[in-house]
Amino acid sequence: MSTVTVTQFIQAPAVDLWRLLVDLPARADWLCTVGQVELLTPGQLAPGTAWRETRTRPDGGGQAEEFVVLEAVPPRRLVLTSLGIGVSYRTTWTLHTVRRRRRSCTAVTVRQEAVSTAPYGRVLALLFGGLAARAVEGAFRRDLADLARAVDPAAAAEAA
Repeated sequence: MSTVTVTQFIQAPAVDLWRLLVDLPARADWLCTVGQVELLTPGQLAPGTAWRETRTRPDGGGQAEEFVVLEAVPPRRLVLTSLGIGVSYRTTWTLHTVRRRRRSCTAVTVRQEAVSTAPYGRVLALLFGGLAARAVEGAFRRDLADLARAVDPAAAAEAA
C-alpha cells in the first residue's frame, strides 16, 4: 500500500470549501484539469453517489476516472473510492478550522491510499510507485490551489 498526503491552508470557512467540493456539476468550472463531469447517480451527494470526471493528462490527452462516495460528513470529511488497473484508491478530504497568523482559516488535507487488488498491481507499484506518488502529489497540490482560487480569487492571488 502506498499513501500520499498533501495539506494546504485556505483563507475560507470550511462550509464554503465543502460547498465547492460536493457541487459535482461545478467541478469542471473550478478544477483546471477537469474537462467534464458526468453524474452516474441522481440526487444529493451522499454515500453511494457516483460520478465520472475526465481530466487532462500532462501529454494533452484525457483520462476518465469514476468516483464513489464512501462517507460524507459535512463540512469536515469526504471519503471517495475509485478503481485503477490492479489498484483500489481511497481518497479522503478533511477540513479543519485552525488559527494561523492570528486569523481563522481551513486546513484542507487530501490523503490517497492505493491498495493493490491484483498481483500485477504490486509489481507495478514496485516499479513505478515513487513516480506515481510524485504525480499524485502534484495533482493534489494543483487541486488545492484551484480550490483556494475558486473560493476567493483575490486571496489566492495574494498567497501565490
